[in-house]
Amino acid sequence: MKILKSISSLKAWRKKQSSLKKSVGLVPTMGALHAGHIELVKKAQKNCATVVVSIFVNPTQFNKVEDLKNYPKTLKEDLALLKAANVDAVFLPTEKMLYPDDFNYKVSEENLSQFLCGEHRPGHFTGVLTVVLKLLNLTQSTQAFFGEKDFQQLKLIQGMAKALFLESKIVPVATVREKNGLALSSRNKRLSAEALEKAQIIPELLRNKKNSPAAIQKILLEAGFKVDYVEDHWKRRFVAAHVEGVRLIDNMRI
Repeated sequence: MKILKSISSLKAWRKKQSSLKKSVGLVPTMGALHAGHIELVKKAQKNCATVVVSIFVNPTQFNKVEDLKNYPKTLKEDLALLKAANVDAVFLPTEKMLYPDDFNYKVSEENLSQFLCGEHRPGHFTGVLTVVLKLLNLTQSTQAFFGEKDFQQLKLIQGMAKALFLESKIVPVATVREKNGLALSSRNKRLSAEALEKAQIIPELLRNKKNSPAAIQKILLEAGFKVDYVEDHWKRRFVAAHVEGVRLIDNMRI
């Protein structure tokens, strides 16, 4: 597994793949990897001849400094997990590498980013779209893989790729869940065992199609969650709720 710690080493690696006429799959991550990320890797390996995973905790998508500070960082474990999954290369950029312009140039969207997480996390999607565009440009990936747990993010990245005529195909991958139904997330690592058990009510409520968004919100509030939203879009039901100060999101097809 190649560890690429500079843009020049990434470009050299990518040039070699081109010379071998190999398709390249990109799996962008912020580390703190779990089975959901490995599912993205498996899909990439199925679709492409070679796979590169990026690990970068992107500061521009955090609207709260505290959230960025508390984001779990487990690089040693992440690399071991990726090596076991037979990943071809890992790109480990720094903030200085990806933002030589100090984030003066950015990608924004004026429609789909204005509700759900966009409404509750101002600037979040501008940071996401900007860093994803940079990673797509740097890796020149044939395909890039994103989970449906972050469905609004997926829709925005697909829209950006289409609007900006990007060559990379954006491929969705179904949400991976715990046995109790809770969507896998790096943020789950910050929850106590009690909170993890409590959080399983979210997928249970989403699975029950008889529940209206208002009813789900009422139940979550009564259970002690702080609720950002329960809304329907794209024939899916979306939830964002906080427990122990950790923000959890999920969605399911209606």
